[in-house]
Amino acid sequence: MSENNAPEIKYDVFVSFRGEIRKGLLSHLTDAFKTKKINAFVDDKLEKGEDIWPSLVAAIERSAILLIIFSPDYASSPWCLKEVAKIIECQEKYGRTVIPVFYNIEPTHVKHQSGSYQEAFAEHATKHETEQQLWRRVLDKSAGFSGIESTNFQ
Repeated sequence: MSENNAPEIKYDVFVSFRGEIRKGLLSHLTDAFKTKKINAFVDDKLEKGEDIWPSLVAAIERSAILLIIFSPDYASSPWCLKEVAKIIECQEKYGRTVIPVFYNIEPTHVKHQSGSYQEAFAEHATKHETEQQLWRRVLDKSAGFSGIESTNFQ
């Protein structure tokens, strides 16, 4: 650990995403990372039999750049919302760089939890009631970072 108690960097980039982009955008991104020799953590680096959540937390904490690929279905996954909460915690605590990518979704939908994000929060209302306030705060904060909108590249 360094002076600010930040865990030592192991990965250049941690990629948080919802599974539906795995065979499209994510595969192109991981190919580009390999070409540029960027050490990126994507969940396919998890070992079989490994306890998933502690491994993801460690990877997030030990990554210099935290890339969040917001897609229309991202907020439907409690796992993704837990990841973004940990990502924002690391940004606030250790000064990690957060880069949001808005893939086929408007940043305002993420920031204000409207559209498909509003629908996802309605689904989470009973099962994840206590986490919702935190999740809303971290989505609002993460959508406020300068990022990349896929609609600008189509």
